[in-house]
Amino acid sequence: MTSSSSASASSSASSSAAFSALAPYGWDQAWSDEFAPYDAEGLVAGRVIRVDRGQCDVITADGVMRADTAFVTPHDPLRVVCTGDWVAVEPAGNPPYVRTYLPRRTAFVRSTSSKRSEGQILAANVDHAVVAVSLAAELDLGRVERFLALAWESGAQPVVVLTKADLVPDAVTLGHLVQDVETSAPGVPVLPVSATFGDGLDVLAAVVSGGTSVLLGQSGAGKSTLANALLGEEIMEVRATRDADGKGRHTTTTRNLLALPGGGVLIDTPGLRGVGLWDAATGVGQVFSEIEVLAAECRFHDCAHIAEPGCAVLAAVESGALPERRLDSYRKLLRENQRMVAKTDARLRAELRREWKRKGAEGRAAMEAKRGRQR
Repeated sequence: MTSSSSASASSSASSSAAFSALAPYGWDQAWSDEFAPYDAEGLVAGRVIRVDRGQCDVITADGVMRADTAFVTPHDPLRVVCTGDWVAVEPAGNPPYVRTYLPRRTAFVRSTSSKRSEGQILAANVDHAVVAVSLAAELDLGRVERFLALAWESGAQPVVVLTKADLVPDAVTLGHLVQDVETSAPGVPVLPVSATFGDGLDVLAAVVSGGTSVLLGQSGAGKSTLANALLGEEIMEVRATRDADGKGRHTTTTRNLLALPGGGVLIDTPGLRGVGLWDAATGVGQVFSEIEVLAAECRFHDCAHIAEPGCAVLAAVESGALPERRLDSYRKLLRENQRMVAKTDARLRAELRREWKRKGAEGRAAMEAKRGRQR
């Protein structure tokens, strides 16, 4: 056997071993084809299961490897190594290091909690975004809509899980709560779940068994308890929530990728206090799809749905077909997203300034006309 054919056979055997070992973590033929050039260089394929201070844990065909991420440190915070990335590791490094990551299929991004116009990537290559909402506290539908906008924008399929359903006093009340969330989440499955008694877990387990799911929500939403229930063992630390407001302390401090016994993988994330939009106009439109449909029937194509004649959206609010709260939330998220995009887009900033000046001039003219009539 020639040296070239021997090397080819060795590479083929290596690829086959990687395929079988990494398949439970989402490895498929498309990823294998994408990795082929790096395989030829002797690099090792793996998926990032945890990132911590310039290093990451990578699951490979030979088990978990600790690798340095310093080689991949761009100025763009959206291009750093993230939990869920498929990476090419240089095993001969001292220490081993991540050479690069494969192009992401999806990415869950939010704006940072700082005042700088930066995005933060929370998870990569996600198929389902599971938004955990606790029923132990009053429902905040606006926050649910915010999470869903980011989820749709990421390219993942959102799922809303209403946790701690056992704390709701009766089935009728629970039905009303589910209906309220369904109204705010068109096209999204809404699953009431009790991790304590196992109610609804089988349905959720079936959803997350196919692909990669990221678990999102505020502290105290019951994410770690839900993760433990899906994993079938106490892996994630759980702390009690405060009785006063149902909020909890951060028990998960890093994003961890875990293989589920029923298939699929789960990325558990720390509780998110701030959920800022990051260039999520498409996601906002998806969350408020009924408003987008109504807007197409407005008399003016640039209708702002405030006081314009022939506005189909306002007509729907007046008739009761569209809850006014939904329209208010839609306007709020669009404004926020526009401000965020404007921070990094000079042309859009100029357009916004012109729009603000125009509206200001119209307001002043209206006030002057009103004073003239009073005189």
